[in-house]
Amino acid sequence: MSAAGFRTQSRVSHLNPSQHSQSNGEKEKNIWSSLLDSVAAGKKLPEKNMLLLGGGPEMQKEFLETLDPDSSRRPQDRKSKKPPIANEFALGYTYQDVLDADHDDILARLSIFTLPEYTAAFASLVKPLLSPHVIRETLVVILLNWAEPWSWVRQLRDWIRFLKGITSTLDEQCKVAVEETIKDWQQRRKGGLALDSGVASTSNVNVPLSQGEWDEPLGLPLCVVCHG
Repeated sequence: MSAAGFRTQSRVSHLNPSQHSQSNGEKEKNIWSSLLDSVAAGKKLPEKNMLLLGGGPEMQKEFLETLDPDSSRRPQDRKSKKPPIANEFALGYTYQDVLDADHDDILARLSIFTLPEYTAAFASLVKPLLSPHVIRETLVVILLNWAEPWSWVRQLRDWIRFLKGITSTLDEQCKVAVEETIKDWQQRRKGGLALDSGVASTSNVNVPLSQGEWDEPLGLPLCVVCHG
């Protein structure tokens, strides 16, 4: 019995250090994970989204170049890290960083999703981009060719129908975000008109809508750019 007791005691004394080491390792791992998560959260950049529609691949690249006019002043290492513009096929993606005055620190990031040509079937690719928490942070840009003004009406019609087909099939949470965006832009319109007319923006003045204005609001901030 004493020999068996000794063997058991010996076995236990042999396992305890490894169990203790494993427990310490798990604690250290948890501490490092917590620290890394904290650092990542601290470095999370403010982010906006742009959905760039139309214009074709080359015109989209030219337009995106105009959004970064200070690129020539950036340090060489920043230029070498400039992200490529992948917009040749279907839904593409690139991004642009907003730097401080010295071009050293990144202040914010603009994520840019591109769809160079109109195809109704691509709606299923765009719809997942419009989640409730990013609808307010997304700007839709329709890019038109200045050299082909006769095509503007048709292109605008196609893209607006494309977007309305997407917004009409969003889930309830997304539709709530869309409605909030519409109300927000209506308030901005009233405030802007009040300032232009010299009336204090806090005054509750109802300005009549122009013909066709807000008849069928899209629910997404929209900008039309004629480029070329």
